[in-house]
Amino acid sequence: MHVLVEFIVSLASTVGFGLITNIPRRSLLPAGITGSMAWTVYYLVLQVNHGLILPNFFAAIVIGILGNISAVLFKVPVNIIYVPSLVSLVPGGILYLGMRSFTLGQESHTSEYLFNTLTIAIALAVGFVVAEVIFYRIKPLLMKLVQAQKTSD
Repeated sequence: MHVLVEFIVSLASTVGFGLITNIPRRSLLPAGITGSMAWTVYYLVLQVNHGLILPNFFAAIVIGILGNISAVLFKVPVNIIYVPSLVSLVPGGILYLGMRSFTLGQESHTSEYLFNTLTIAIALAVGFVVAEVIFYRIKPLLMKLVQAQKTSD
């Protein structure tokens, strides 16, 4: 039940951010589903591994694969799907705490927060790279399915 609540709330936040950033209406639902699936994967992996790297890594892979698939199916640039889907994973709060501790002169806290921010950013970037490699392998199959759908219509 808790996973369903996480899914619904993340769907609403992703669609809401998509509305704020003015993405095309036809891509709101695909971006919302992509973002909510990524957050659900993040949440489930976090239950098993309480670190920073694996939950963000696997969530980025989900965004990368589903975002690319959605971009092909709905004929939008992949960044239109990526940006709202990624908003719940961006370590803005941790970066804020790092900057705050920096201005307060708390060097040990600053280095910890900035290290965590960098770790999350690297995990997300590597996850997107892995997703691109995976999508590159499944793209020909997806294109055949799209072509078959066009010819049957």
